[in-house]
Amino acid sequence: MDSAQNPRLTFLGCGSMNEAILGGILAGGLAPEQVTATVRRAERAAELRSAHGITVLAGSEDPAANAKAVAGADLVIVGVKPVGVADLLREISTALPATAVVLSVAAAVPLVLMEELLPAGQPVIRAMPNTPSRLGRGVVSISAGSSAGPEAMELARQVLSATGTVVEVPEDQVDAVSAVSGSGPAYAFYLAEAMARAGVELGLDPDLSALLARETVAGAGYMLAEPDADAPALRRGVTSPNGTTEAAIRTFDEQDLPGIIAAGARAAAARAEEITAQLTA
Repeated sequence: MDSAQNPRLTFLGCGSMNEAILGGILAGGLAPEQVTATVRRAERAAELRSAHGITVLAGSEDPAANAKAVAGADLVIVGVKPVGVADLLREISTALPATAVVLSVAAAVPLVLMEELLPAGQPVIRAMPNTPSRLGRGVVSISAGSSAGPEAMELARQVLSATGTVVEVPEDQVDAVSAVSGSGPAYAFYLAEAMARAGVELGLDPDLSALLARETVAGAGYMLAEPDADAPALRRGVTSPNGTTEAAIRTFDEQDLPGIIAAGARAAAARAEEITAQLTA
């Protein structure tokens, strides 16, 4: 990231997702001096200062921490829990610079709700990241609010590109994105857990089995990240006719593993819709 283009960033809330994004952005070259974050507890503030070298304000020490943090920001990244977004936006609405872009990574919080709570014309973007962003290997979708023009979207792309792949989608596809990539890392971790348990059942030492499963899932991920990688082609390349892998894949198909995964993704998307309905009721 060119130093001449370093924007001033504010992270409101710094839980696992916002810290993952923060880590990716800093690793991508943004100067820590350009970043301010807010958290509730002083202990957490000290931890983040030590880990990242950024300015951190604690709400327990300064009730006006959030308003102070956004005062000079170019991009404000909202990372509190969905139920807390409305109160937070009300709190900062009068302190925001008119040109500041507000980008929310809170699941299920729609653009219309954010726009209702902020000054008219405030650029608002809804993002759906995932936790590999911390390593610069994440994927994040961005969806523009009614006042988020090309410059606002380009700022979001510029900043978030340090965390991995950035895709632009209409807001009505965000729940589907969440079900595939937002929740997706948990699916991969779940697969690694299941593989490790299977190894133990086959007689492997638990620590060895966990290592084999973990490194295999991680290695396969690297192969999928190569340019022009194609998952079906990679799978076929490992699946020799009438071989051991084919026997496993055939069993997965007989048990309808693809259908199970699709059902899980539908459940995730449906739950996102339910949370949105609750937040906007």
